[in-house]
Amino acid sequence: MSGATVGAALRAGAKALVAAGIEGGARDVRLLMASVLGLEPGRMTLHLNDDLPAAAAASFEAFVQRRSAREPVSHLIGRRVFFGRDFAVSADVLDPRPETEALVLAALERPFERVLDLGTGSGCILLTLLAERGSARGLGADLSPAALTMAQRNAAALGVAERCGFVCSDWFGAIEGRYDLIVSNPPYIAQAEMGTLAPELSHEPALALTDGADGLAAYRIICARAPAYLAKGGALIVEIGPTQGAEVSAMMRAAGLRDVHIRPDLDGRARVVLGCQPA
Repeated sequence: MSGATVGAALRAGAKALVAAGIEGGARDVRLLMASVLGLEPGRMTLHLNDDLPAAAAASFEAFVQRRSAREPVSHLIGRRVFFGRDFAVSADVLDPRPETEALVLAALERPFERVLDLGTGSGCILLTLLAERGSARGLGADLSPAALTMAQRNAAALGVAERCGFVCSDWFGAIEGRYDLIVSNPPYIAQAEMGTLAPELSHEPALALTDGADGLAAYRIICARAPAYLAKGGALIVEIGPTQGAEVSAMMRAAGLRDVHIRPDLDGRARVVLGCQPA
């Protein structure tokens, strides 16, 4: 691709991704090229006829090769947009996904001042809630020190670091106090389903994807213990796999939570379960 224009390199890159069986290759190469050139992806059209410097061509070609091997675009460029904000990501955290925005929207319908995010990962849920609700404070918990480092980095970048803390904790193991809102996107893929997932997911931490069992282990812990950490009238909100709504709802009811209900994501699939602590 050396000596080519930006447009020619994009066409060659897209062709390579199509040959590798990757859908959306044209979109991916634009994001990769924008990262290489330090441009906003939306401005790429203005630079299609520009000559592509040799160093940039080499970097772009390396990106295309790695993407052809199914490495996620977000890992290559080091960021992912979630709820309109950029989050730094890496192979140490679960990539923020659009369906998780359904959890954020459900949480923002409620009043809250103190938020606990279990399995915070990149911090995308907690930090978005704090950015949207300027008076709120929060705590992010994760078992992975590397994930906590990434979440702290994102908190600083979004200007909410002074309103949140982070703790290394196995679910509620190191948690104290009560919260108006407990949120979580726990590992919910059953071990038996892992072999059916898209190749890109092999680049994400298995700890954030599966419990190594039936996909419900984390919910059993979270639902059973959440009432002891919820303030009166507070809510537990969790993301689920599309087939897990009935089982997770039953767990919340068994723990004494009320007004339990399931919310869909933008594609209409069951995605969020919410239950309330009695006032």
